[in-house]
Amino acid sequence: MTSRLPRRIARVRPAQAPTVAGQTFALQAPDEHFFVANDASDFTSVEGTRWTVLESPFPASRANANSPAREGWELGAVVNQDAFTFLAPSVPANVFGMAHNTGQPGRDLPPQAFHKAASSVIGPGEAIQLDSTVGYVDPEAELTVVVGRAARGLTLETARSAILGYTIGNDVSARDLQKTDELWISAKSQDTFTPAGPWMVTDLDDSNLEIGIVHNGNELKTASSADLGWKVDEILVYLSSFMTLQPGDLVLTGFPAECARIQPGDTVVCRVEGIGELRNPVTSASWEDQPA
Repeated sequence: MTSRLPRRIARVRPAQAPTVAGQTFALQAPDEHFFVANDASDFTSVEGTRWTVLESPFPASRANANSPAREGWELGAVVNQDAFTFLAPSVPANVFGMAHNTGQPGRDLPPQAFHKAASSVIGPGEAIQLDSTVGYVDPEAELTVVVGRAARGLTLETARSAILGYTIGNDVSARDLQKTDELWISAKSQDTFTPAGPWMVTDLDDSNLEIGIVHNGNELKTASSADLGWKVDEILVYLSSFMTLQPGDLVLTGFPAECARIQPGDTVVCRVEGIGELRNPVTSASWEDQPA
């Protein structure tokens, strides 16, 4: 059990363009972001929608440094939830998923991870875009670890010291491509295939959290983090045995619940008890060729 009360930390983008010396700029930087925190236990209460600007919780990561201060967004300032948009909780160097990690059958196999492209990460509300040739695609709601510090050679005794908090990840998976790509990179790393958010929760007891999906308003059969074959601390020990985990990295721990095929026009909501829900629409892909 944890000894401290959970708090939420989010990476957000202000909804309005910045104001300097009374002048409002016409555009805001597309990569502008700040970190905010909330200690309210009731997420929907008035207190639960008032957030305090804080320094980046990833001081060693330039990718996760706060943007330069702007009026009303100085450290310690209080901002209402309607004044910003939630982003993915970090800018990860690495995104990991766990393969075959359900129940005793998963535990009977050696732990096995796959790498998802960091460029596949999107935030809450952003569209999962499906190419017309991608075939059958499932969402997977997963308890996701947000790594808080560089970590190599973790043990079961030290593993949790590397955890900043937990968020919700959606391991979007192209099933037809999994059959033809042994490394799963084309099935798991397509653009927009890793929604994450809307915030991370610290000091959360991860031993028995309900996990599930709502697909177009239909609640699918749920499961629990207790149904994972390899548990959170064991997964971190495994990953850090062969590489250094970086601040902001995301570790999706596995999907034990029911899923359903997603197609353009759908809405998928991933739920993890104690964290909340991650909602994303599904659209047809509209990629544009990017100049070199």
